[in-house]
Amino acid sequence: MLCSHNEYLNKKAKILIVGICPGWTQTEIAFRSVKSDLDNNLDIDSILKNCKEAARFAGSMRSNLILMLEKLLISKYLKLESVKQLFHQDCELLHTTSLIPYPVFINGKNYTGHTPEIVDSSFLMKYVKEHFYEELNQLENKPLIIPLGKAVEDVLRIMINDNMICEKQCLFGFPHPSGANGHRKEQYINNKNKLKETIQDYFKFN
Repeated sequence: MLCSHNEYLNKKAKILIVGICPGWTQTEIAFRSVKSDLDNNLDIDSILKNCKEAARFAGSMRSNLILMLEKLLISKYLKLESVKQLFHQDCELLHTTSLIPYPVFINGKNYTGHTPEIVDSSFLMKYVKEHFYEELNQLENKPLIIPLGKAVEDVLRIMINDNMICEKQCLFGFPHPSGANGHRKEQYINNKNKLKETIQDYFKFN
């Protein structure tokens, strides 16, 4: 398992959050979680589920993500007290994944989805189609898809053009929650009303 937290699939999810690929922080947490559970002789399903819960968007990125989603009233539509529950006791409502299931590094740094652009790279798109496309096909619902950043949006737009998903289920314009995204707050403020409308329209029919 090259990045074990992408081995777990929640087929019943109503919310799908999609990143580019696991970063080093997520990967390290995933490995530590798996090692601990193996030492405690847990079964494979429990190991993968625990690994997913521990590693996905761990750290400040998860905190930023929860804060933004809370202000968009996601918890209200899901009948939760807080978005935090999605990452803990109500995680059956959430699935998180990456376009590329494995860590990718450029010059020793986490790949950000650019240079090269994912959609312009046949090598990277091979992994997107073999992993992400197939993963979406296994989901039982048509979840609200939250793409983290333009690189993910570009892939989703290709899928929309190919009639694989519907534009109304995609929360385009949602900022990447990384602390390294210096335009995150400005983008969020500028897009907040549009994001709220997309969420409202989605839950009218789902």
